[in-house]
Amino acid sequence: MPTTHFTTWLVTGANRGIGLEIVTQLVASSNNLVIAACRTPEKATALNDLKKSARGVIHIIKIDVSNFDSIRASTKALQAVCGETGLNYLINNAGIIAQDTVSTLDPEHLLELFKTNTAGPALVSQVCLPFLEKGSTKKILHISSTAGSIGSLSALESPRGLFTSYAMSKAALNMLAYKQKLKNPDFTIITLCPGWVKTDMGGEEGLLEPHESVAGILKVITSATVVESGKYLRYNGEEIPW
Repeated sequence: MPTTHFTTWLVTGANRGIGLEIVTQLVASSNNLVIAACRTPEKATALNDLKKSARGVIHIIKIDVSNFDSIRASTKALQAVCGETGLNYLINNAGIIAQDTVSTLDPEHLLELFKTNTAGPALVSQVCLPFLEKGSTKKILHISSTAGSIGSLSALESPRGLFTSYAMSKAALNMLAYKQKLKNPDFTIITLCPGWVKTDMGGEEGLLEPHESVAGILKVITSATVVESGKYLRYNGEEIPW
């Protein structure tokens, strides 16, 4: 059971890419306890290796954000780790992408993206709410994308017709964050674009290394207060138009 000096985090999609880098940077400090959630913990080799060398504490649990039963079942694991002390930070990071257009999108695939990128984070937030309410710090960070910004669409560098389902799901995630902010005025809730990062999802053409993006992400969420709650930001703190 964690002691009160720990800052407690839950990170979804923690087995690779941005999620793994977030956990890596957090557990470099002995002050952090990280609940690292992924679909298949027994196959998360890098995450399990990190656990052996971490200065902070890592608990690896199963959460498949595309499976609502899996999300609901995580309550037991969360109770065991932070049921007494509460949760300070929830980072909804897990997500999927599709390179479709308005002409080629498959409605069934569109629903899969909404299930993982929007409905999953909404349910994870609901499950975590009782634990966050116990925490001295109450923060939720949704990893979104500038692709979900209607106001930025004409200025995006990548082909503007691509990633239609992904963009729609992230725009909906942004609305979720603002709705949560209105419902929970004592929470700090941010939706954030990590930039174009060199990961399995972002590809080798990405402009940022994972450590650069994550350093910015963590600076934004740790320094944010309720005054910033409901904002749509970049990893460097710049505001993004809705």
